[in-house]
Amino acid sequence: MPYTLDSALSEAVGATHAAALSRAFGMATVGDLLAHYPRRYMSRGDLTPIAGLPLGEAVTIVAEVLRVQSRPMRSRGGRLLEVIIGDGFGEMSLTFFNQDWRQGELRRGRRGVFSGKVGEYRGGLQFSHPSYELFEDDDDTADRAIEFASRLIPVYPATATVTSMQVEKLVAACLDALGEVPEPLPADLRDREKLMGARDALEGVHRPANEAHAYAARKVLRWHEALVLQTALAQQRQFVRHMAAARREAGPGGLLERFDAALPFPLTPDQETTGAHIAADLVAGWPMNRLVQGEVGSGKTLVALRAMLQVAESGGQAALIAPTEVLAAQHLRSIARMLGPRLAPELMPTLLTGQMPAAARRRAALHVASGQARIVVGTHALLSENTTFADLGLVVVDEQHRFGVEQRETLRAKGTSPHALVLTATPIPRTVAMTVFGDLDVSTIRTMPAGRAGIETYVAPVAERPRWFERVWERAAEEVGKGHQVFVVCPAIDVSAKGRAAVEDDAPEAEDGDSRGPRWGVAQVAELLGGHPSLGRMRLATLHGRMPGEEKDRVMQEFAAGRLDVLIATTVIEVGVDVPNASTMVILDADRFGVSQLHQLRGRVGRGGVPGLCLLVTEATEGSDARARVDAVAATLDGFALAEADLELRGEGDVLGDAQSGVRSSLRLLRVIKDATLIAQARTEADRVLDEDPLLDGHPGLAEALARRVTQVERAALAKS
Repeated sequence: MPYTLDSALSEAVGATHAAALSRAFGMATVGDLLAHYPRRYMSRGDLTPIAGLPLGEAVTIVAEVLRVQSRPMRSRGGRLLEVIIGDGFGEMSLTFFNQDWRQGELRRGRRGVFSGKVGEYRGGLQFSHPSYELFEDDDDTADRAIEFASRLIPVYPATATVTSMQVEKLVAACLDALGEVPEPLPADLRDREKLMGARDALEGVHRPANEAHAYAARKVLRWHEALVLQTALAQQRQFVRHMAAARREAGPGGLLERFDAALPFPLTPDQETTGAHIAADLVAGWPMNRLVQGEVGSGKTLVALRAMLQVAESGGQAALIAPTEVLAAQHLRSIARMLGPRLAPELMPTLLTGQMPAAARRRAALHVASGQARIVVGTHALLSENTTFADLGLVVVDEQHRFGVEQRETLRAKGTSPHALVLTATPIPRTVAMTVFGDLDVSTIRTMPAGRAGIETYVAPVAERPRWFERVWERAAEEVGKGHQVFVVCPAIDVSAKGRAAVEDDAPEAEDGDSRGPRWGVAQVAELLGGHPSLGRMRLATLHGRMPGEEKDRVMQEFAAGRLDVLIATTVIEVGVDVPNASTMVILDADRFGVSQLHQLRGRVGRGGVPGLCLLVTEATEGSDARARVDAVAATLDGFALAEADLELRGEGDVLGDAQSGVRSSLRLLRVIKDATLIAQARTEADRVLDEDPLLDGHPGLAEALARRVTQVERAALAKS
C-alpha cells in the first residue's frame, strides 16, 4: 500500500531510522521528511577523460574496472578496498574503507560512471569513496553516462548522526513508495502560473534532472507555503470578525472631543488617518486587532490615548502594558500630562507594577478592580491573577516584540473580547507585516510632528582612529556646557562581573557571533567618566534593569527634570523615554546592537527644539558585517529604509526571531525579502478562495495542507497575537 504524507516515518523507513530523524530534526511523518528540502545541489561535473583530470575538482568519468584488491590497513585497522579503473586513455584508483562488500558489484570488466573529487596518492590519481552507477550492458552507455553526470546531487541540512547522504537515501525510499499527494493550489492558479503538480514538485526538489527542474519545483513549493500561511492568517481575520465585542462610541461633547479641543497642536495627517481607522474599529461590533507602526517620536502614544478615551467614554477601561517599569512610569506621566488637570481626575490614570510598595499596589489594584481607574498603565503585574478589571475594553501593547503571545492573551482574557492595539516603533517591512502580522490590520504613521530639530549621526571607529574616543567625551561635555543633557548607552551592566549580574536579561548579543563579550559596561563607564577632567565635574548617574524599581524611577525623573547632566544606562532607556532637553546619545560597542535597536536608541534625542547628535562608537573593522550595520544607521534617519536594510544585512530569520504567530517555523523555502511579490499574490488568492469557499469544502488539498502545516498550537498562537 502506498504511503501518504501523514504516514508514520517508522512505517516507511523503519524504527531505527525514524528514531534518528526524530531526534535530529523532530520528524514524525513522511511529510515531515519530504519537507526537509535540500539546502543546495552539487554537480558531478562534465564527463572527462582520466588523462585530463584536474586535481581537486569534482568530475565524472566513464571507465571499466581493471583490477580489484582488498588488504588490511596497518596504521588504523580495518581493510582497504582498492579498485583500479581505466578508460583507454589512463588509469586511476578508487578507495573504500571497510567496504569489502563492494567487490560483489565492482568486478573486473564491469563498466560504469564514476564521480568524485580528484585526489593524488603515490603519484597516481584517486577517488576516495566515489559515487558510481554501473551499466547492465553497453547498449545505452553514452546516454546513461551523460544523464548520470548531469543529475544534481542534493545536499541536505544534516547533523553528526544523520548525514546528508543518509537523508538522500531515506527520501528516495519514501518517494519511491509515495502515493498521490493532495494539491494545495487551486487548479486555476496552477494553470495561470504554469505550475507543476504537488507530487511532481516533491520529486523535482529532491531528485531534479537539472537546475531548471529544481528551480521550477521549488517555485511550486514556495507557492504552497505562501498560500497555506496566508490562508491561515485570512481565516484568523475572518474568525475575529465573527466574534462579538462591545461597541465603544464617542459622542458629541464627550471625553474624546474635549481632549481634542484642548490639544495645543494639530494632529499630523497620519495621526488623523490612523485615528479614524481606530475609531471605526471600536464601533464595528467585533474586536479590533490593529498594529500601529511609526517612527520614534511620531506620536503613537497620542493615537493610543485617543483610543483609550473613546473606550472610557463608553464606561470601559483601557490597559497599556509596557516592557519595563521605567517606560510604564514614563507613559503614566506622559498620559497624565496630556490629559491635563480637567480630564485626569475623571479618568484616574493608574500605575500598577511589580516593584511598587505593597500598600501602593493594593490601592492601585482596588482602583482598577472597582472601575475608578479608566486608564491603567503597567508591566507584567497587569498579568497577575490578583489583578482584575471592572470592564476591560481595550488592551494597548507597547513594543509588542518584547512580549510573548501567552502574556498578551492573559491580559486580553481579563475582559470580554477586548479590542487590541499594538504599537511598535520598529518599522516593519511590508512583506514581514504580511508574513508575521498578517492577521492584524496595519496602520503606519510616517509624518512627524512639527518642531522637531532632527538628529545627526556619526560613526566613531576607534579601532582605526583611537583619538576619536576622547573626542567623543569632549563633544559630550560641550553639549552639557550648552545646557543640554547626554545619554551614554552600554551593552552591559558590569563587564567585570559574571553571569546574570553582568548583563540585562535582554542584553544584545554580538550580531556576528563575536564571543569576546562587550568591552563597556555601565560600571566601567561610570568610573571612567567620574575621573574625566570635564565630565567628572558634572552631575552623573547610572540606570540599569537590576536596580530597584523606585530607584530607577527616581533617577529617570531626576534626568527628565534636568537635575542630571549625563545618564549612563543600558537599553532600559531604549523606548519611550522622553527628555526634550537631551541632545546627545553616545552608544558604546555600537556594533553589538541590531539596526532597529540603534535606531530606537537614537530616537531618544532630538525630540524637542534641541538638535540631536548620535555618536556610534565601534571597534568593528571597515568591511565587516558588524560595521555595515552601524554605517547603515548613520546613513539615514528613515526607519523604514533601515528596516529593509536590516533584512538585507541579517536575513529575515534573525529579524523575525520567533514569529509571534508561531507559523514562521513552517516556512522552509519562502523568503520574505525575495518572495515579496509571491506573498502579496498569495494573500490575494487566499482572500479570494475563502470568500468563495469559507469552509474549504471545494479545496480539500488546501484544507489538508493547512491541517498538516499549521498545527493547533500554531493556530492558538495566531489567535493570541
